[in-house]
Amino acid sequence: MNLPVPFVTIGLLILSNLFMTVAWYGHLKFKAVPLFLVILASWGIAFFEYLLQVPANRLGYGHFSAAQLKTIQEVVSLSVFVLFSWAWLGEKLTWNVAAGFACIGFGAFLIFQGPGTGPN
Repeated sequence: MNLPVPFVTIGLLILSNLFMTVAWYGHLKFKAVPLFLVILASWGIAFFEYLLQVPANRLGYGHFSAAQLKTIQEVVSLSVFVLFSWAWLGEKLTWNVAAGFACIGFGAFLIFQGPGTGPN
């Protein structure tokens, strides 16, 4: 089955960001665990992020420019983070955080507009 490149690229980026968000922020609920062990666990989790991130970028480059790939990754990262911080850390999305992320979203929109935004 041949899935469209944007679908596969974005799907891999979503999965990779799930791993990375857990690696970077999952330990915050476990303050009693020594930092050294948290770092080792985070490295182990991040390994799987790289197994997905690198193929996503390799596959997506050419269909997307490098700037577009990075922009997609950042928007996915923020989206995953908002859900993770709510579901895992119990943090509410405040208006100022939502507004800040909306500004970033508008910047991402601009990346995909106008000349010089497509692949080479």
